Amino acid sequence: MKSQLLVLSTLSLALAACGGGGGGGSSGATSTAATQANGGTTANGTGGSTGSGGTTLNAAGTSNAAMSCAAPANSSGSGSATISADTPSADGTRIFPSGSTFQLAFSTNVPGADTLNWAVTDTLGNVAASGSAPVPNGSTTITLNCSSTLAGYFAATGTLAKNGGQLPQAGTRPVGIATFGVLANLSGVVPAVTYARQEQHRFGMQGANDNGPLLADLGISSTIDDRQMSTMEPNGANTFNPATSTLDPFYKSGNVMRLIRLDGIPAWASSTGAFQDDVSAPTSLSYYQNYMSRVGTESNTIRSTYFPSQSANYYQVTWEPNEFWTDTDANFVALYQSVYQGLHSTDPHAVVMGPTDAFPSLTTTRLKRLAPLGFGQYIDAVATHGYYDAGTSPSHPPERYDSDPSTASGSLRGQMQALRAEMATDYRPGMKLFSTEAGISYDLGSAYGPNYPTANVLYAQAAVAARMHIITLGEGANQTYVFYGADYPGEVGYGTFFDLSDAQGAFGATNLSPKPVAMALSAMTHTLDGTTTLGPVNGAPNGVYAYAFQQLNNGAVITALWTHSNNAWSASSGFSSTYSVPYTLTVDAPGTSGTVKLIDMMGNASTVNYSNGALTLNLTESPVYVVSNNASIAQANSTVPVGYVGM
Repeated sequence: MKSQLLVLSTLSLALAACGGGGGGGSSGATSTAATQANGGTTANGTGGSTGSGGTTLNAAGTSNAAMSCAAPANSSGSGSATISADTPSADGTRIFPSGSTFQLAFSTNVPGADTLNWAVTDTLGNVAASGSAPVPNGSTTITLNCSSTLAGYFAATGTLAKNGGQLPQAGTRPVGIATFGVLANLSGVVPAVTYARQEQHRFGMQGANDNGPLLADLGISSTIDDRQMSTMEPNGANTFNPATSTLDPFYKSGNVMRLIRLDGIPAWASSTGAFQDDVSAPTSLSYYQNYMSRVGTESNTIRSTYFPSQSANYYQVTWEPNEFWTDTDANFVALYQSVYQGLHSTDPHAVVMGPTDAFPSLTTTRLKRLAPLGFGQYIDAVATHGYYDAGTSPSHPPERYDSDPSTASGSLRGQMQALRAEMATDYRPGMKLFSTEAGISYDLGSAYGPNYPTANVLYAQAAVAARMHIITLGEGANQTYVFYGADYPGEVGYGTFFDLSDAQGAFGATNLSPKPVAMALSAMTHTLDGTTTLGPVNGAPNGVYAYAFQQLNNGAVITALWTHSNNAWSASSGFSSTYSVPYTLTVDAPGTSGTVKLIDMMGNASTVNYSNGALTLNLTESPVYVVSNNASIAQANSTVPVGYVGM
């Protein structure tokens, strides 16, 4: 499916985090705006105050998070556009740490003196900072030094009082905005976690290999490293030697793990006489087994040298065979047998995974069909991709079938539950489950352009993508992988970042600007990493989604919550950020009162009060996270997915 494009692309892309929306400015040199959330959630209590992000918090939850920009400084410029803007960063991510100083630079070129009116807005279009500045004639750069403790995605906008104009389209990013991100500061909110094994981290990614700063900003701990025979031996047998093979230097830091990809057979070894992505078994399974034994030798050495706290190597054998495989089921099992025996002969820490169909439901169907053929003997864990239909997009959220019992099995939640049940029934309870690709595109039939995507589409993509990965983990996946880096040609909008250089996107793009989805995923990963899954919260009413997680080593409880209504969510009428329903979450024993932390979709945190052991929330379509401490209450009020065991 989407990931097959990786065969044709380079994987060094960049990610970041920032915003969209519109917004006007106020007069004066500069002004600042404090806000409490981008997430659209209400925590009820006395003495509430409303932040510009659409969140109402009680008095204990009032936040001082804000963005501010100093008076602008002018310098001579060289641009030819009437007006443009950028937020350059030294590491190329256009993402900035909370509280750090960053530059918002406007370039102007006008025939006479003018006035720049500028603003910075968040995901929902709320103004975070705004102001005005004098503009001399000619080509000028107007630089504002800004700082923000308000986290999330932001869009800078600007226009000239006399000469008008708007920020130009840049690649796949529409007119009117220059985007950047500010990382959430969750220290003191989400307790630090000690990892006994490196693979207890939960998030991987495709499309940003080798970009260390970007992966760190997004909270990514694993990427895909190619060891297909078509990659390592493209021209002939026995040309891959593990003793002389070269490891991508990026992995030598040991910070980002390798998911080892094995699908892909070169023409010389293919039954089709041409390169094939596992259309059928190779001409010689015994040679294939020999090749895999060499991969195992290399990977075992790499793991022990660079990843000493990683307990196993994880190998993915096939990639969306629902799309490519045309051979028999018997030969499919035989291919896995050769891989399994080859890897395990040299790598005592090998975890062989598959079959990795595009949807969890397709993976379930294949596992059920292959079980009588002994497929379970040749996999140590199950891999799937996390798409739930053929059009994962803002208009196709993962919950849209849940409202009807007759179609609930087609939702992502239903598909994940069925997959876990099949693993426990026909295979082994306790098997690990990886979702190694899942992303949200723009709607089918859409196209990049000066006025698309809109701010509402960008908001919806962020909310749906975060919810998709939360469901995947909450229903029993041990790890989930984000798709993709920057926009690329052919499939519109899957990128978590704009490609600023190519109107249709390009593989290997390096000039990037974040979308809201990047910052929503950053907040999610930095909140939920280092947890095990407690499962769906019991008794949630129809339309409410709540998943409980617990930090490793019997740590804090983190509950992710949101609501969804098909009636409030469509491309034609708009994706509502204000639709809400009340919900009471039990966080402590009856009769108790205290405080918990509430984190919005973009990572802004506040302290909120609960009473009689319960916290009342008005949930919206934007996921939020509650950090509490009574693990026994959370465990009693949630149901662990069938067969799930943490890493």
